[in-house]
Amino acid sequence: MNENNYPKLHNATWPGVVGKGDGSEPIISLDTLLELTSKAEVNGIKFDGIDIDLFDVHIKLDSTDEEIKQLAEKVSSFNLEIGSIVAPIWPPVGGSSIGSKEERERFVEVVRKASRFGSKLRELGVRPSGIIRIDSATNPDEWLKDPANNTKLIAQTFREACDAANEFGEQLAAEGEICWGGMHNWKAMIETLEAVGRPNIGFQADMAHTLLYLLGVNSPEDRILPKDFDWNDRDTFNAALKKLTDALRPWTIDFHVAQNDGTVFGAGAHDKTGRHCQALDPNGKLDIPHDAGYWLRDENGNLTKKMRHICWDGCMFPNEVMTRQQTWNDILATMIKVRQAHGWYEAE
Repeated sequence: MNENNYPKLHNATWPGVVGKGDGSEPIISLDTLLELTSKAEVNGIKFDGIDIDLFDVHIKLDSTDEEIKQLAEKVSSFNLEIGSIVAPIWPPVGGSSIGSKEERERFVEVVRKASRFGSKLRELGVRPSGIIRIDSATNPDEWLKDPANNTKLIAQTFREACDAANEFGEQLAAEGEICWGGMHNWKAMIETLEAVGRPNIGFQADMAHTLLYLLGVNSPEDRILPKDFDWNDRDTFNAALKKLTDALRPWTIDFHVAQNDGTVFGAGAHDKTGRHCQALDPNGKLDIPHDAGYWLRDENGNLTKKMRHICWDGCMFPNEVMTRQQTWNDILATMIKVRQAHGWYEAE
C-alpha cells in the first residue's frame, strides 16, 4: 500500500435523505451517518471527511453562526472535516432555474445562504476544500419545451447564483444528471456551462450519472456508446469514456466516486436517474479505480491534482444496507484504491 494522502476521502450525508421519506423509507439521521463514517476503517485508513446537505432534517440552511459553530465542533469530534455542500435549490425552498422571476430569485437566495454557510465553515477551519453543489431544478420535459430560451434562462439564473456565491468566495458546481433539464446530456451540460460565463462555476462529475451520458438516456441522439454495445468490450467502453471525460474534465471541479449497473432508478420524490450501486455490486459496469482515472488524470494520463478531496455518492440504497458497517468499509476500501492509483502525497 502506498502513502498517498491526497485527495482526501469523504463520505456524503445526503444519501440519508435523498429518496427517503415521502412514503419511502425513514430518513437516516446525520448523527447516524457521522458515526458510520467515523467507524469505517481499512488497514488503519479512515475517512477524512464528509460532504454535507443543507436539508432541514439534517442541517438548517438558515442556521445561526452559533449553530454553524456547533456543527463544526460535532463533525470535528468525529475526527472528520467538511467538504462540498449541497444547496437545496429545489421548490419549495428554492425554485426552478427556468421558472418565474420569484422562483429564480428563491434559487439564487438559497445559493447565497449556502455560500454564507460554507464560508463560515472555512473560517472555523473545518472546511479546507469544497464547492456549493447546484443543478437546474427542472426536468428534461420542461426544458425541451423551448431548449434555446430555457438554456438562456438557466444560464442567467446560474450567473446570478455565481455572483451570490462570489460574495463569500465560493465556487458552484453543477451536477449533470439525466433527470435535470439542460444538464441531462453531456452536450447540453457543456452548452449550459459555457453560456453562464462566470469563473466560479464548474462541473461536478458523478461516475454513476456520467455513465448514463454514454448511453444517451433521455437524449438518444447524444449517446456515445453504440446501441448494440457489449459491456464486455472494454476497448470500446474506454474510448467512449475518454471522449466524454476529455470534453467535461476541463470543467470538472468536484468528483463523486460511485458505481452504476447501467440502469435508472428513483425512490421517494426523486426522479429516476443513474442507479447508484454498492461498491462491490457484481452487476456494476464500472471498473471504479481504473475509470476514475479518466476524471482525475488529463488526456495525457498526468494527474491533474484539481480535486483536493473526492466523495462517495450512494443515493437511494435501502436503509438496511446503509446502516450496515461493512457497507462503508467496502466503500472506503474502494476509495483507497482510487487514491492509490490516482493520488499523491503532501507533507502535512
